[in-house]
Amino acid sequence: MPLPHIALATLVAFIYGVSFVAIRAAVDDWPPLMVTGWRFLLAAVPLVLFIRPPRVHWGWVVTYGFVQGVVMFGTAITAIAWGMPGGLASLVAQAQVFFTIGLAAAFFGERPQTHHYAGAVIALAGMVLTGWGKLQDAAPFLPFLMMLAAAASWGIANIISKAARPPDMPSFVIWSCLAAPVPLFLLSMAVEGTSFGWPGHWPTWKGMAAILFMAWGATAFAFSAWTWLLRAHPAAVVTPFALLIPVFGFASMAVVYGERLSAMTAFGAALVFAGLAVNVFGGRLGGQFQKPS
Repeated sequence: MPLPHIALATLVAFIYGVSFVAIRAAVDDWPPLMVTGWRFLLAAVPLVLFIRPPRVHWGWVVTYGFVQGVVMFGTAITAIAWGMPGGLASLVAQAQVFFTIGLAAAFFGERPQTHHYAGAVIALAGMVLTGWGKLQDAAPFLPFLMMLAAAASWGIANIISKAARPPDMPSFVIWSCLAAPVPLFLLSMAVEGTSFGWPGHWPTWKGMAAILFMAWGATAFAFSAWTWLLRAHPAAVVTPFALLIPVFGFASMAVVYGERLSAMTAFGAALVFAGLAVNVFGGRLGGQFQKPS
């Protein structure tokens, strides 16, 4: 991979990691479902005026947008608003890798390899320890479970996009964002007591900057750049950069909000990271140690 492409992949991971700081800043101003609705509205408008619609059935577009925007991000951002540490959220979200592998096996007959199973077992042990550590920390356990549910929803969204097979993924993503704001604003009215699309007060400049960063930086730019890199290079070359997301997530939350983890939670997080590393690199390591025939 050329150096500029390496820099771009690292920048994307950085944006995804720092976006958890933006989420925390945004939900300090506005209710989480309202924040999520505006994130996807601003990610779609005005870009849909300049990007042609995706050449796939609209059912796929709406379904993907609903699962990704309403279910996955609505749950994840609410979890952070309810007490899930942003750095830990950036790590637990990567459990989507294992949900995606399992769902791909169920629906597309893709058979996981040995290192996929090994990575899943290690990561599962880490999730259990992390959850137990949350209980030991007297931190809310429900947001941790919600973050796991968000990771599962991310896996479902990945399977939807795989089934839809859009020829132009950035167009598919941008237009799908239109499916999220109305349901999120309605949910915010029902759950958070807001008016449609309006919580009753203007956000601070930090809150508005955070929402714009999530909409244009994390959704429009970073996702488009990531899909471009996946088209330009083999997935095995690009996907390891996703391991940098929780690194940037933990670091940025520690710097901005002073987040710290208990020893048990930190050990569980390390196991999750190790499981992800085995999942990504295990096949290549196994090939290097395999005896030549």
